[in-house]
Amino acid sequence: MGDYLPHAYEAELSLAPEELQTLRDLYKKEGASVTPQTKFNYAWALVRSANKQDQQLGVDLLHAIYRENPGRRRECLYYLALGEYKLGNYQKARRYNDTLVNMEPTNQQALALRALIADRVQQEGLIGMAIVGGVVAVAGVVGAMFLRRSKD
Repeated sequence: MGDYLPHAYEAELSLAPEELQTLRDLYKKEGASVTPQTKFNYAWALVRSANKQDQQLGVDLLHAIYRENPGRRRECLYYLALGEYKLGNYQKARRYNDTLVNMEPTNQQALALRALIADRVQQEGLIGMAIVGGVVAVAGVVGAMFLRRSKD
């Protein structure tokens, strides 16, 4: 793959099912003697799938590649971060991505993914606060009604 890493906008795109199937077939065809490149391509496709189970399998394969092939660690870090992001595991995504940014401080894809992760964490935090605020408001109304009835 050289120096190329995809833009972080791919975090929001899914791979077409037929493209995934082509890479799955090749991976299965190679069987026990699967090459690191075929395994990586399949993991890449799985991470880009719309299916959460596929994404998790892709992350699992990337972990194996990371351990087995030190030369592929840079690419694995990015896709591990991307996979964890898509799975909603933002702390793990941030950890993998930060490791890559520490290795390559000017990596534009990793910097863009860092911003996506931060935005999603902020978004989810705001949603969480809104839910908690709603629960507190409902509890306050119910409590006030209860107090009003107990006074009557």
